Amino acid sequence: MVATKHDYYELLGVSRDASPEKIKSAYRQAALKFHPDRNPGDADAEARFKDAAEAYEVLSDPDKRARYDRYGHAGLSGATSHDFSNMQVDDILGMFGDLLGDFFGGASRRRARGRDLQVELELDLADVAADCERVIEYSRQDFCDRCGGNGAEPGSKIRTCSTCGGYGQVERTSGMGFFQTRMVAACPACHGQGKIPSNPCKQCRGAGRSPKRRVVTVKIPAGVHDGQGIRLRGEGEPGEDGTHRGDLHCYVRIREHPFFVRHGNDLVCEMPISFTQAALGAKIEVPTLTGKREVTIPAGTQFGDLLRLPDLGLPDLRTRRKGDQIVRVLVEIPKRLNARQQELLREFAATEDKQVLPQSRGFLERVKEYLSGLGAE
Repeated sequence: MVATKHDYYELLGVSRDASPEKIKSAYRQAALKFHPDRNPGDADAEARFKDAAEAYEVLSDPDKRARYDRYGHAGLSGATSHDFSNMQVDDILGMFGDLLGDFFGGASRRRARGRDLQVELELDLADVAADCERVIEYSRQDFCDRCGGNGAEPGSKIRTCSTCGGYGQVERTSGMGFFQTRMVAACPACHGQGKIPSNPCKQCRGAGRSPKRRVVTVKIPAGVHDGQGIRLRGEGEPGEDGTHRGDLHCYVRIREHPFFVRHGNDLVCEMPISFTQAALGAKIEVPTLTGKREVTIPAGTQFGDLLRLPDLGLPDLRTRRKGDQIVRVLVEIPKRLNARQQELLREFAATEDKQVLPQSRGFLERVKEYLSGLGAE
């Protein structure tokens, strides 16, 4: 048995000679009245919402409307590829998103979702080396304990808002002459709730919400980077209809480390050594995130040389593979030498066949020698 199709003009409540603007306005009104967010769990309202979308798709198109006016539903065979009765509500909202977005004040099914919140979470670099947990405390607007979120003093009645008729939204028109702009905003009387308590709650003064402290545990994956966010679903504030909570976004801030600088998954540290250690080679201890590690300095190491310690860096956030620790060598030259040290260095310099000026020859004398050499050229 084939289901009987309703007359499109009757579905939108307009006459057959209605203008395109009138049809658009009628569809908007029907979409608002039967919107699933306004009628949660009401299958009949959802069906009417889909019927209104089907009627608007036909009557808003001049060619389809002409066929429908002349031949009825039979004239639309092959003219449309949409079966609105089997479509999801989100698909319909996607088709008419711009139209409904303007009418609903830029909102659609997301309107019922509560507000997201964000906090910052400080970690040490060592915390990033492995999975960890942190307990955080924050404040959010939540249901009032006294009234349960309905804004009414316990035992008192709740009445339908007379300003918006229970829809929670009011239409506003602005403009001059032919150019008119229509938009829908939250009802100023009921603040989008559609209902008003006859006797407002004494604790929340009718708002239905009050600030509450919330304690949650955040699981932080190893390898997380500074500035990355961790989302805790449903830990934000409740939506206008009391459901669909927003999320809590925890943004990680990593404290500066006294020794290490992070480069991707590698850790870089600088280690000063003496020039004799650099020349002759040595074994030194360097810090790591898990303690100290002995490192061999090869003979002849130069200033700025890099030594790599495999797998002592941080794990990759996705692959869990660890980076390396890189030691950058800084060769320190002593500023003061005792007589014996100077003697030994001069003996060494003699073996290099390089001239080293004795201490008795001052800076001014060396400048004078340099300048005289320039004059000879």
